[in-house]
Amino acid sequence: MPIIKVNGIKIYYEFHGPAEAAVLVLNNGIIMNANTSWIFQTATLAKHYRLLQYDLRGQGQSDHPDEEYSMELHADDLDSLLEALGIEKAHIAGISYGGEVAQAFALNYPERTLSLILADTVSEIHDDLALVVRSWIDALRTGDPMVFFNATVPWNFSPEFIRENQAILEDAKARYATLDFPAVMRLCECFLEVDFTSRLPEIKTPTCVIVGEQDQLKGIMYAKTIHDAVQDSELHILEGAGHATCWERHAEFNTIILGFLAKHKEPEM
Repeated sequence: MPIIKVNGIKIYYEFHGPAEAAVLVLNNGIIMNANTSWIFQTATLAKHYRLLQYDLRGQGQSDHPDEEYSMELHADDLDSLLEALGIEKAHIAGISYGGEVAQAFALNYPERTLSLILADTVSEIHDDLALVVRSWIDALRTGDPMVFFNATVPWNFSPEFIRENQAILEDAKARYATLDFPAVMRLCECFLEVDFTSRLPEIKTPTCVIVGEQDQLKGIMYAKTIHDAVQDSELHILEGAGHATCWERHAEFNTIILGFLAKHKEPEM
């Protein structure tokens, strides 16, 4: 099991793809982990890139320290992980919470960021979104996985996906039962502090923004805020998709990423 101690904690990570290829880091959503987030991406993207998938502090098989988390701390964790693995620069991608981590990383470590891919993520939090996340924290306080499942799933997927993928959602119930609820609460509380919009013009690296047309959690308005603030960024709206675009429209999602990265390869020496 690949575990490495960096920045004072143990981090679980996985490599996929050719060792000589450019590195693409994938940052997970808040309830997901390296094993489950990218099941529809790994095989396709690893044909072209060296994928680094890892669990954030508080997620999966990484440590869950009983202390306050911050996006800056997550960015420092990733910087320390890249340093320990001998990776000077990487393409940085993230979905939802992972997209907020990716923004923090690009802002604090621009010299390490080759490009930035932000899916279904936000740079600021409006009152309605804050209420949703606080309702998740209330559900977590019950300690009941099904209460948390029922509180989150309608926000994470489109109605069509929920109707047509009951088997996938049944499998997800088992994952919810394994969650460290206090750690997820700390992640949610960390998210509520996100406030990057005023700093986004600092980002000069090539940036791709992806959002589901039916994302009711972190939707088109948030994506356009990022797109408008980051010079020359791309914006892709996936028709019919809810919040989890990497699952709901995985073929389109992968094609967008590969097309974007193909335009922003490092020049060969």
